[in-house]
Amino acid sequence: MTRYAVEHETCYAYTAPVSQSWQLARLTPRLLPWQKLVSHALQIEPPPDERHEAADSFGNTVTHFGLHGAHRLLRVRMQCLVDVDPRPGVAPSVETEPWEEVRDIVRREPQLDDLNAARMSEPTPLVPLSEGARVYAAASLAPGRDWLEVVTDLMHRIHDDFEFEAGATTVSTSVDEVLHQRRGVCQDFAHLLLACLRGHGLPARYVSGYLLTEPPAGQPRLMGVDASHAWVAAYSPSHGWVEFDPTNDQRADERYITLAWGADFADVVPLRGVILGGGAQEMDVSVSVTPA
Repeated sequence: MTRYAVEHETCYAYTAPVSQSWQLARLTPRLLPWQKLVSHALQIEPPPDERHEAADSFGNTVTHFGLHGAHRLLRVRMQCLVDVDPRPGVAPSVETEPWEEVRDIVRREPQLDDLNAARMSEPTPLVPLSEGARVYAAASLAPGRDWLEVVTDLMHRIHDDFEFEAGATTVSTSVDEVLHQRRGVCQDFAHLLLACLRGHGLPARYVSGYLLTEPPAGQPRLMGVDASHAWVAAYSPSHGWVEFDPTNDQRADERYITLAWGADFADVVPLRGVILGGGAQEMDVSVSVTPA
């Protein structure tokens, strides 16, 4: 078990007063068999006039809050302690689990995993069906190839074929644009892997959270450090949900802190809402993850 102290602060500065603000914050790490939330605090400035928590349709904890007085600054600061154990190991299959069999079982038995697998096979506004992604993925999907080998190979290829470049894309950059540019950030690579898998009927979901790395001397630091990170969990009936990080070419382990998951980035945005007034705005985000 590893204990982490996480701080995630988002600050909005407005050029004119905001008279009303309604916000949704997904800033509570999930409770999982391998992850325990030891303590958690969400500080909001100015203090909200209304606030409550509820689970969304994916099981993420969402803090709803509203501010009904004029303000030029909104600051939301999350602090928590999280214990993370290693994920359950992926047991070697006695027999090959062909990727086509995974696809067909999910189609035939949509009730698997309480409909979550079937739900995560469908296109979304941010990850629509992409012919480019389907063709790109086809090189990894040889007939009868084992599902785990297929997803692992796609993870390797995305890591090798695409360059991590902060600022090369925006939250609205499409999968097809990323395929053309051959560069992006963790959100783009997660969306691309989702499009590759869903384009062939394989379920996968978007996972957001944090990543801590302590590389050996002389080794490069992994990308995604001191920032929100994104990766993918893919599903098969034999293995359940297995987490793959195409940005760093590895499966998730005890260095990965899970915040939320959904069908794409839009389902896990840490802070989003609607305001009245405000004029122009400037956003600043800072994240710190340290072993406690």
